Amino acid sequence: MTDDIVVRVEGHAGFISLNRPSALNALTLPMVHAMTQALLAWRDDDAVKCVVIDHADGRGFCAGGDIAYLRNSALNDGGASGRKFFHDEYQLNHLLFIYPKPVVAFMDGITMGGGVGISQPARFRVATENSKFAMPETGIGLFPDVGGGWYLSRLEGRVGQFLALTGARIDGPDCLALGLATHYVPSSALAEAKARIASEDVERLDGILGTLSETAPASKIVETVVQINRHFASDQFEDILASLEGDASEWAMKELATLRTKSPQTCKVALRQLSESLKLSDFADNMAMEYRIASRVLVSPDFAEGVRAVIVDKDNAPRWDPATADAVTEDLIDAIFAALPAQDEWKPL
Repeated sequence: MTDDIVVRVEGHAGFISLNRPSALNALTLPMVHAMTQALLAWRDDDAVKCVVIDHADGRGFCAGGDIAYLRNSALNDGGASGRKFFHDEYQLNHLLFIYPKPVVAFMDGITMGGGVGISQPARFRVATENSKFAMPETGIGLFPDVGGGWYLSRLEGRVGQFLALTGARIDGPDCLALGLATHYVPSSALAEAKARIASEDVERLDGILGTLSETAPASKIVETVVQINRHFASDQFEDILASLEGDASEWAMKELATLRTKSPQTCKVALRQLSESLKLSDFADNMAMEYRIASRVLVSPDFAEGVRAVIVDKDNAPRWDPATADAVTEDLIDAIFAALPAQDEWKPL
C-alpha cells in the first residue's frame, strides 16, 4: 500500500481516498496498485456493498497521472516503466468499468486525464461547484487516454472531439449537462452524502444523491454546441482548422488560437481514436487500442517536448515534431494504431 491512498471501510461502503494533495492527487503506479488491490479485495466481500472514490485533501480530485515519471521513462529506459504504468492504470480503469458493485465518484475539484479515467466508469459521478474537468493531453503531446476515446466519442454531437482537441476546461454544471456527471451536489453536502451512502440501503444511492442535489447553474458549453458541431464536424484535423479559419467570430478565433498551440500529431491521433472507439462494443477493446497508442506516443518526440514545455521548463513554448497538421501523415498515424506483438498487447485483469 501507499500513504498516497487512504483505504477504509465505513458501514457497508469501501472508501478509496486519494491523498497526494501536493500533486493535485495525480496518480503514481503505487497508487494505481493500491486502488486495484482494494477493489479486488472488496469485489467478493459481502460486507462491502458499494465503493466511494474521493480525495482526502486539497483542490484536486485527481489531476491525472505522474507525467514527470512517464517523461523520465521515455528519456531513460526506452519507455519500459512508462508502458508498465499505462498497462496497470488501464487495468484499473477497466476493473472500475466492469465492477459488479455500485461505485460513486466525487469529482469535487480538478478532474483531468487520469482523474477522468477513475471517475467516468463509476455508476454515480458527482460534480460540485469546485469541479474542473478536462482532457488536456493535446497540450503535452500525449492523447486523451484512460478510456477517453470511449467516453468522449459518446457525448452529444461533436462535443467530445472539441474537448479532446482543445483540452477545454469545463465546470460542474457543464459535466451535468453533458452526462459526464450524474448529480450536482454542493460541496457542503458531501460529508452528509458519504455518511448516508455508508449507512443507508445501497439501493437508495440514487435517491440519496438526488435528495442532496441542487439545481445546477446554466451550462456554458451547451450554449456553444451549435458552433462546436459545425466547426468540429470532420474527423480530419485540417478540415477543423479550415472551418475555424473561415469564421471571424471571437469564439472561432479563440478556439483556432488554442488549436495552434497543440501537438498536431496528438490532435490527429485523438480524432482517429474517437472515431475508432465509437465502432467498438467492448470497453476492453477500447483499452487495448489505447494501450497500443500509449506505448508508441510515450516515446515520440512530442511527449517529451510537451512535458518539457509545460512541466519542466514551464516556458509553454513546445516545438512540435511534426510541426504542422499537413506534416502528420496517415502512415504515421497508422503506425501508432497498429497491433502490437501478441505478447505485448494489453489484457484486462
